[in-house]
Amino acid sequence: MAKHGKNYRKVKADVEEKVYDLSEAIRFLKAHKIAKFDETAEMAMRLGVDTKKSDQTVRGTVVLPNGTGKSVRVAVFAAGTAADSAKAAGADFVGNEDLIEKVKGGWTDFDVAIATPEAMKEVRKLGKVLGPRGLMPNPKTGTVTDDTGAAVRVSKAGRVEYRMDKNGNVQVPFGKLSFEEPKLLENVNAVIAAIRASKPASAKGVFIKRCTLSSTMGVGLRVDVRD
Repeated sequence: MAKHGKNYRKVKADVEEKVYDLSEAIRFLKAHKIAKFDETAEMAMRLGVDTKKSDQTVRGTVVLPNGTGKSVRVAVFAAGTAADSAKAAGADFVGNEDLIEKVKGGWTDFDVAIATPEAMKEVRKLGKVLGPRGLMPNPKTGTVTDDTGAAVRVSKAGRVEYRMDKNGNVQVPFGKLSFEEPKLLENVNAVIAAIRASKPASAKGVFIKRCTLSSTMGVGLRVDVRD
């Protein structure tokens, strides 16, 4: 079992045995920073779905109104006008066969991968490299598209992806602790709304069973996300 440092234990002692509201939880995290760096604020949910059923998988993207607080490196697999559009929109890396070969060699120095449908014919073969890192372009997340310029701009602006794991959990970053409280609150509400909207039609009963807010190095606070 991992052992926590004295700062963590000190903060943990201040956590009340209750369910916090969102604003209260954000204020607590901001007032009880543990690391010296600017920690990421994160939200974790336990969803009421049957993980054995493929039609109850939850996955999507959400644009954070106030951004992520980090510089997002975008790689685009495209050629021709789609490549030109990606470059004009500020993509960090743009290429086709050359970029594919570079990734085959194990290079993944980027945060988001975008590909045109044409390029995906070859990009799919990079599954062993991109898949485990959550970087494989997917039509459901808007990262397989001919409108590469728009996709790059959205990714740079603060789009984050969420995906349920095999146990029905979803974890999503929603900003930095240095953000003002209203901006973090607006971001986390956007995430909650997006996940709620992703509820599978076949899922029955309570969809969001548990929700916790935390920071990179901080404690987790159970929060109330009822309507």
